[in-house]
Amino acid sequence: MQHLHNTNEQNKYWTTRYQDQNTGWDIGGPSAPLVSYINQLTDKSLRILIPGAGNAHEAQYLWRHGFHNVWVMDVSAVPLENFQARVPDFPSEQLVQANFFDHNDQYDLILEQTFFCSFEPHTILRKAYGTKVSELLVQGGKLVGLWFDIPLVVAGSRPYGGTHEEYLSYLVPPLKCITLAPCYNSIKPRAGKELFGIFQK
Repeated sequence: MQHLHNTNEQNKYWTTRYQDQNTGWDIGGPSAPLVSYINQLTDKSLRILIPGAGNAHEAQYLWRHGFHNVWVMDVSAVPLENFQARVPDFPSEQLVQANFFDHNDQYDLILEQTFFCSFEPHTILRKAYGTKVSELLVQGGKLVGLWFDIPLVVAGSRPYGGTHEEYLSYLVPPLKCITLAPCYNSIKPRAGKELFGIFQK
């Protein structure tokens, strides 16, 4: 689909949103469910990718807690520049301005935070996400994150939601579901509206 690789169009759309500060998905800090997950990780050498990272609060948290093999990706340069200004000691070569679907590397862990739900809700596009995640993960690597458990309104505005069953249909296969369950520690505005998932290659 054209949606996958039209990097210029995606760049223009998201750059405008960041410049206009039209970033309602940004909660101003790392999400509690992902912080809880990060806090139980013991291997700080893990190669971690955060695609569609936006202001990348989770990446900042990881970096400050000794996880230095973290890559922050966004199609727009604006949030990457904002991140570099906030975290000046973060290596610029680990800030990647790219279309997720064009990226090629290998990671132990991919963190998902509102990226999937920013996609237009086309089955081909959503399945392509699962395929690309699998390509980017090493064998045994994990996709961990949050998915909105809200009605899917095709003509509505982002974030686009979905159901437990839909997400499984997009991600399994190529991945194996370890857990996908209602999130117990969402921030108050998202309580009852998020699923926490762990998937493994």
